[in-house]
Amino acid sequence: MSQASCSAKLATLLAMQISELAAQTGVSVHALRHYEKLGLLQPERRASGYREYSDVMRREVVFIAMSRSIGFSLKAIAAQLPAYRVGRLTFGQMVDAMRERVAELDAQIGTLKNQRRAVIAHIAWMHKQQRAHEAKKAHALAPGKSCKAPWPNVKRRNMSASASPPSQTSHARKTRP
Repeated sequence: MSQASCSAKLATLLAMQISELAAQTGVSVHALRHYEKLGLLQPERRASGYREYSDVMRREVVFIAMSRSIGFSLKAIAAQLPAYRVGRLTFGQMVDAMRERVAELDAQIGTLKNQRRAVIAHIAWMHKQQRAHEAKKAHALAPGKSCKAPWPNVKRRNMSASASPPSQTSHARKTRP
């Protein structure tokens, strides 16, 4: 048996199915299929149609998963994956990319802090408006004060008269002959 055929046979024996790859990497089968659909992964196919993943592809999945966990987009990962595959993605390039990611996160944090301050200020403003409204309402309803209605163009009903509701006849509908 030749060296090439031995290597091919060994690669076939070491190949994993998608469920095995998912278990080894902690990446769901659904995500692996999605990565394949996007072209990030290119598994071999058996005659039966099953996907076969090599140990090299397992390392690629780990690279993708780690990159996703620190917030890199799949588009950014796809741009770096070819260099990773052939061993041209250097330590320095990876660190530079991560530093850029830190700068992006710092900008997002700054934006979120500004939004948080605005929300807190708005809550305070709403509480102030509520207190002013309640004070105005309490002042208008205080005994001995004028009975001016707190809303425009509406007269207050005289409550000292009978406590019964207005007569039904005053609200009866007019019908046409």
